[in-house]
Amino acid sequence: MVGSVLQVPILGISVVEFLVLLIASFAGGAFGAALGALPAFIFTGFMVIAGEAINILTAQLGTVAGIPTGDVAPNVTGLVAFGPVFGPHIAFAGGAAATAYAASKGKMDTGFDYHEGKNILYAFGTEPDILLVGGIFGILGMFIRQISGGLALPWDPIAMGVTLSAVAHRLAFGFPLVGEARGDGLFDMSPFARGDMRTSAAGGDVAADGGVEESRLAVEPWLPHQYKWSGVALLGLTVGILGAYIALVTESFFLGFGISAASLLFLNLGVEKIPVTHHITLPASTAALILGTGPDALLALVVGAIFGVYGALAGEVHQRIFYAHSDTHWDPPAASIVVTTFTIAVLALLGIFPDSGWVPLPV
Repeated sequence: MVGSVLQVPILGISVVEFLVLLIASFAGGAFGAALGALPAFIFTGFMVIAGEAINILTAQLGTVAGIPTGDVAPNVTGLVAFGPVFGPHIAFAGGAAATAYAASKGKMDTGFDYHEGKNILYAFGTEPDILLVGGIFGILGMFIRQISGGLALPWDPIAMGVTLSAVAHRLAFGFPLVGEARGDGLFDMSPFARGDMRTSAAGGDVAADGGVEESRLAVEPWLPHQYKWSGVALLGLTVGILGAYIALVTESFFLGFGISAASLLFLNLGVEKIPVTHHITLPASTAALILGTGPDALLALVVGAIFGVYGALAGEVHQRIFYAHSDTHWDPPAASIVVTTFTIAVLALLGIFPDSGWVPLPV
């Protein structure tokens, strides 16, 4: 077939593969909206665990039987967890965009503590226009991921897809990119600690749909239980060590990430103070496994801990700039992963790391 031979420029795939991916990405984004952004991402975690478990098992069996792993193991992690079905750049980003759209149209009244545009727990079921928005942003996320990967840009292309999709939905639906700082600058969370509320001359902030919003907190930190620098740093240290250890004993870059993502099921169910840690485990696991096992395991564990702290603090920086003062969901973990994976790529390019693991490097 001609379509299976012709290549799509930059994306590095055939026309047929591109059309399949395009259609599947629309469906994945719409499904993310139907399911809800956070529930969709939790399924990402479960699929990563399943995929990595299969990879580990088949690698062991293949070693015993002398069969290459690629001949017996379906790529569940790549094709399902990180593909059109539950790829965060498609399903999660599509769900987040759908939430922003619904909030801009005044279609959400859930009693959420923050602006409704940040309520990524909410599932939209069968709302046609909202699902359509999710599908469109699913396609956008696919394009960002494929272009970034096709050009071998030095960061996680999926995390970049989530981040740029958030920029796009804010611009598309009339929300501020950063928002107005209420306090002593963007980094000041003290108005939240005091319980300060937003006020205006009209008695309330004007909503994106032209109405007047209900009273809101002056500052809305991404996680009310996870924003103080000391606690975030210590969480990064401990979870970074665990992420590095998981990688070293399983030789999996992504299993720790999957466990972190799946643990958000409890947060979605309303269990208080569940930490969000996938932006900690992923860079920690990656850096540790790059450095290797055996005699280098102790050094790898230490470096994993450092990257855990780095990922945690980078996420906190992003939430203070892009989440706390605006009106829709900006994903601090995704933005943090862009930063930490870029750092890993730079260290590899400089020869400090022997390679960059799964992180792309320019040719």
